[in-house]
Amino acid sequence: MTYDFNADEIFEMAEQIERNGASFYRRSAESIAEPAEKKLLLDLAAMEEEHEKTFVDLRAGLSEKERFTTLFDPEGETALYLQALADIRVFFEKKIDMSSMEEILKQAILAEKDSIAFYLGMKEMVPVNSGKTKIDAIIKEEMAHIKLLGKELVALKKNA
Repeated sequence: MTYDFNADEIFEMAEQIERNGASFYRRSAESIAEPAEKKLLLDLAAMEEEHEKTFVDLRAGLSEKERFTTLFDPEGETALYLQALADIRVFFEKKIDMSSMEEILKQAILAEKDSIAFYLGMKEMVPVNSGKTKIDAIIKEEMAHIKLLGKELVALKKNA
């Protein structure tokens, strides 16, 4: 059985991934003692929350065609499947040294890379008339995250 997803479903996953990312940064901030690093992590959590709002807004602007599902799913299994993918694919629990800012940033960069790969793969499962091109907005946001995190990691290493 093949699945065709629509942009609405992908944005729903993106919202969950952003919530997971915000939670990751808040948990990380709890284990960091240095005030500037703690502030950075809390700022990153707030950024993830803003990205979630961006995706909510983008999702609200989708046309009916981009929301239309081609799969008969009276039990809502597709939504459960997508929720599970979002929860385990990006920012899932990993064994990392939460007291190391460098390790936190490296794991965050890996999670963002994973999310980009995930969205690129999901984009291929969205027909053009179901909002395929709108997935690019999510990918662009995630690429901006990597740029920011990379800059912070380089600055951290220079100051070490």
